[in-house]
Amino acid sequence: MSAASWRVDIVVRAGDFRVAARMRGDAAPVVVIGPNGSGKTTLLRAIVGARAPELGRIEVGDAVLFDAKGEIALPPEARRVGYVPQGYGLFPHLTVAGNVAFGIPAAAAPSRVERRRLARDALAETGCEAIANRYPATLSGGEKQRVALARALIARPAILLLDEPLAAMDPAARRTLRASLARRLLDGGRPAIVVTHDARDVFALGAPRVYALEGGEIVQRGAPEELAASPATGFIAEFFAAGSGA
Repeated sequence: MSAASWRVDIVVRAGDFRVAARMRGDAAPVVVIGPNGSGKTTLLRAIVGARAPELGRIEVGDAVLFDAKGEIALPPEARRVGYVPQGYGLFPHLTVAGNVAFGIPAAAAPSRVERRRLARDALAETGCEAIANRYPATLSGGEKQRVALARALIARPAILLLDEPLAAMDPAARRTLRASLARRLLDGGRPAIVVTHDARDVFALGAPRVYALEGGEIVQRGAPEELAASPATGFIAEFFAAGSGA
């Protein structure tokens, strides 16, 4: 596989709920859609290493992150997977700048001055430079999400997982960050899996492939135009119809 290619073919359980997913991609972002409770977050947590699949294999580039048959299960810190969860995952005892700097690999910026500069550059690009010295408890939901996104992007992961990265933002901020995120993903040339409830995100990110997950199963996959034109389920039809007027 090329450095930007990835494959996920797993079965993972969360209690009595079973998620079975077969997906693949390259440097272009892939989008996962689905109603609440369909298994989207469980899927991402399995890829990042927070939940162990029962069966299957996960590959990113030449690295095997998980292989049930080969008994391979890399710990999360060894997977080089950037993850922005719905709960943001910010450290309450660190400032905004400190949270973002925490995501910088030591080899990329060994000095504290350089780490601080890179963190502030990332914050400026996500519109958070003015809140660099504040703590997470004082931030709005949208501000927390921007900071978490900046931290994940600055780490230069082999693959980036974004769970509703723009959901908590107001419409104006969402439009700005949507364009910035699309540019960062394109320029970075790294794989990304983006979970969203907004069809406008799908088209703005230029995602060549969408996976629709319902009831723990992939019910349709293909280009967004294909799913919009010939939706396999009522949810998919409503999803693209809701974004058609944007």
